[in-house]
Amino acid sequence: DFRIEKCKTKVYPDELPNTSVVIVFHNEAWSTLLRTVYSVINRSPHYLLSEVILVDDASERDFLKLTLENYVKNLEVPVKIIRMEERSGLIRARLRGAAASKGQVITFLDAHCECTVGWLEPLLARIKEDRKTVVCPIIDVISDDTFEYMAGSDMTYGGFNWKLNFRWYPVPQREMDRRKGDRTLPVRTPTMAGGLFSIDRNYFEEIGTYDAGMDIWGGENLEMSFRIWQCGGSLEIVTCSHVGHVFRKATPYTFPGGTGHVINKNNRRLAEVWMDEFKDFFYIISPGVVKVDYGDVSVRKTLRENLKCKPFSWYLENIYPDSQIPRRYYSLGEIRNVETNQCLDNMGRKENEKVGIFNCHGMGGNQVFSYTADKEIRTDDLCLDVSRLNGPVIMLKCHHMRGNQLWEYDAERLTLRHVNSNQCLDEPSEEDKMVPTMQDCSGSRSQQWLLRNMTLGA
Repeated sequence: DFRIEKCKTKVYPDELPNTSVVIVFHNEAWSTLLRTVYSVINRSPHYLLSEVILVDDASERDFLKLTLENYVKNLEVPVKIIRMEERSGLIRARLRGAAASKGQVITFLDAHCECTVGWLEPLLARIKEDRKTVVCPIIDVISDDTFEYMAGSDMTYGGFNWKLNFRWYPVPQREMDRRKGDRTLPVRTPTMAGGLFSIDRNYFEEIGTYDAGMDIWGGENLEMSFRIWQCGGSLEIVTCSHVGHVFRKATPYTFPGGTGHVINKNNRRLAEVWMDEFKDFFYIISPGVVKVDYGDVSVRKTLRENLKCKPFSWYLENIYPDSQIPRRYYSLGEIRNVETNQCLDNMGRKENEKVGIFNCHGMGGNQVFSYTADKEIRTDDLCLDVSRLNGPVIMLKCHHMRGNQLWEYDAERLTLRHVNSNQCLDEPSEEDKMVPTMQDCSGSRSQQWLLRNMTLGA
């Protein structure tokens, strides 16, 4: 039992909706699959558990066929096995499981989880309060080496970066304030990890289930997160519910067409339908994406219109104001030195490393920077930062505190002045021709920079 003490004494209504638990598996190990099923059965009040539905996404292992069917017949809760005719991926397999389910709520779990004591009631109670709330448990970590169970944190929530990768970030102060310090209250989260959540079955239909045009797995969690928020629902992490999950170091199965292609296609679909002009941040930092055929999204765009969903700018303003994507910005593209005709380049560098300068290639990627309305020069979650006179200029995590990350761009003189040091960004020195320098502002051509807006995409 990994709940905080105050969660253990919470009382939930007697009349809660029941749930079908849908678990998709593909070549899953016997032990992890059964551990998941047993934990659902043993740690859920049976009157709340309508059924467990196992969806087999074309597994090849013999023990997952007749052996499994015979085994689950003896379990004390109805367990239904559905077989996909061919490998279809998580998204389509979950849709099949949902369509076959009978419960008032659908709870999706991965096939390598462990539900803990009291995991289910808080999820169902929140949906009873508000049927348009989609709820996730705190996801605890089960080691893929030792199967040790480690409690997750109620101090992180879901976000994403410019490449549309899901990321965990610290829960911001505004959300702490909204909950008035009560850690048993759900955390409103901009995005969900996607593997584990509960949703009212009728609401799942109304909101458009999954985008069936997406392949296998990847991107569907962000697509659903944007859609829920933009179309009038809400997404929460219910902190009194804990479910463990085995996080594997590598994906043990293949993606038809290759991992990169599948995830790029899925991400393009969500960008085209939900992100409006902010999709440029994704396209410009991942230029290879624009070559990917993403299929027809007209049905999803019609869904957005019919549901009268809000624009992505509303989502950034109201749901995710601390997003890595700036809501207001002056430019998005290359920063080119007038004297050398070279561009700032982060060279794929990580935090705490110097920014570089290279020949401009016009392909986005490492040479993409946004000059924001907050006067940051940022690429994804890293900002240009200068902490002492004459530099160096390094990439540091954006902290929104201004200070060493505050830059003034003079559109007439074309200078980038670092406010704290009152020095200007200048071309490299003779000692290191790959790194820009900080010098006293002189108005010379070497201190002139063109901030160019670029768009790569449809």
